This record gives sequence, structure tokens and C-alpha cells, in this order.
Amino acid sequence: MKKPLKKGFMLGGYIENGGIGAIPHNFAHDIKRNKIAYICLVFILAYFIIFNYFPMAGILMAFERFSPAKGFFGSKWIGMQNFVTFFTGPYVFRLIRNTVAISVLDLVINFPAPIIFALILNEIHQKHFKKVIQTVSYMPYFISAVVACGIVANFCQAGGVVSELVAKITGNPNSINLLSDKRAFWLIYVLMNMWQGLGYGSIIYLSALTAIDQELYEAAEIDGAGKWKQMLHITLPSLLPMISMMLILRMGAIFNVGTDKILLLYQPATYEVSDVIGTYVYRVGMQEADYGLSTAVGLFNSIIGTIMLLTTNKLSRKFSGNSLF
Repeated sequence: MKKPLKKGFMLGGYIENGGIGAIPHNFAHDIKRNKIAYICLVFILAYFIIFNYFPMAGILMAFERFSPAKGFFGSKWIGMQNFVTFFTGPYVFRLIRNTVAISVLDLVINFPAPIIFALILNEIHQKHFKKVIQTVSYMPYFISAVVACGIVANFCQAGGVVSELVAKITGNPNSINLLSDKRAFWLIYVLMNMWQGLGYGSIIYLSALTAIDQELYEAAEIDGAGKWKQMLHITLPSLLPMISMMLILRMGAIFNVGTDKILLLYQPATYEVSDVIGTYVYRVGMQEADYGLSTAVGLFNSIIGTIMLLTTNKLSRKFSGNSLF
């Protein structure tokens, strides 16, 4: 007597007796039932294969003295020599120090900023005023990096609005170009990221706030809890899964400092504090045409990001019970 079919993982199929033998028949049946879904899936898979997996063959350049004329498989294999060249180079300490310092500063300031901004917006009940604030805060995100850096450069040059304000606050008679000041570069970069990403980054937290059951607030208010206690005991715990997920993703990209913005902002006077791994990869690869060395440094950067992602995910799962995987 035939056993009843057991539902499997496929969209509309069944696996007989939990076995694998029935998968091809049911898979074909599932394709017939969901043709449109599978056609869309083919395009998505093709995109990732062509633009994400095929380019991974370029990793070979990290272990070669790459020559465009000879290609991936014709260039001379030199093993780990490119990595040795980087780690024994004169700039390795400066690059890693600047990358870590800017990334950590950006994380400490700009990760909680959208959360705080979303909490403030959530307390504004005047509909039109709230929409105006949101629109104004979203706009800088859609400005290109070139234009945004041009605005920052104009404001921070000698005689600019920000430079004049800083001169008055510090009591200096004359304003200076802040972008040429080593002490100011990191802060300018981080505040620029805040200006561009504050409003846009708050969208996901505002969406999470709308999903919180309003009856919890009503019950807390009846029990005498004020706004501060409601935020501590209802709002933040409800946002914790989203915060954990965003933090894990952010840690995975902690070494991916905005190279394009730094290239547009830094000057010879600030190379010591503004030169990061991304700008070094650009300089070595595009200006010096040492593709093997630039690929090796980029691969090192990616490996560090992967380690940070996995570590943060594990710690988040252990201490908060939330994780990406």
C-alpha cells in the first residue's frame, strides 16, 4: 500500500515518502505550475552568475604578476609575493590605521544616529511637519558623491561658511581650509556621511516602529510609564532584531570606507590621515597599473570583512538571539 505523500520544500511539489526519487517529477510539475516565478528566477540567477561569480576569476591576479596581454592563465604565478609586498611596504601601518580609525569613528557616530532620528520622528504627530522633515533629511542621499564633496569643499575652504564658524568658535582671527587640516579630516568625513545618510538610514527603523503593537504603549501608559520608560522597555526591545541585523551588515563592510569620497576630499597635506586601503588599491591599480598587488590588497580587505561579518553574527546570536544566519 502506497504511503501518503509528504509535503516538501518546493513551491508546489511533494516528495514521496520523504525520498529523493520523486523530486524530479514534482520539480517539473512545480515548474509548470509556477512558470512566471521560475522565469524571473532565471534572470536573477543569470545576473548573479554573470556579474558576481564570473568576476571572481579575477582573484587569480592576486597570486600573479598579472599582464593584461597574457590574461589570467598566461601571467606568471608568484604565489603570495603580492601579499608580502603589501605587508612589508612603507604604507601598510598608515593604511590599516586610517581605515580602522575612520571606520570605527563612522560606526560609533553614524550607526546610532539614524536610530535616534527615527525615534524622534516617531514622536512627531503633526503629519505635514513630519513629512517635511523626512523629505529634507532624505534629499542629501540622492546627491552624487561628486556634488556632495564639492559642497563640503566649498563650505570648508578658507572663507567658507563652516570655516568661518569654526574660526569664530575657536577665536582664530582668520579662517583656514579645514580639509587641509589633519586634525579635522576624519570628523569632516564622518559628519558628511551623517548629512547624507541620516534620513535615508532611518527609513528601515521607521518601518519597524510602525509594526510595534500600539496596545503595548497604551498598557504601559495606564501603568504610569512615561515616554522614556516606554522607549526603554517597548520601543528599543522591539527594534533590537532590526538593529542587530543592520549592525551585522555594517560590521561586514567596516573596512569598505567610502573611497570615492576620500579621493574627492583628500589633499597631499592630509595623506597621512586620509590614505586608506581603498585609495591605495585605486592608486596602485589605476595609476601604477600593478593589478596583481591591487587585487591582493582588495582580497585581504574582503577576507577581513567576511571574518567580521561571521564573528559579529555569531556574537549577536549568542548574546541577543538575533542573527542573519
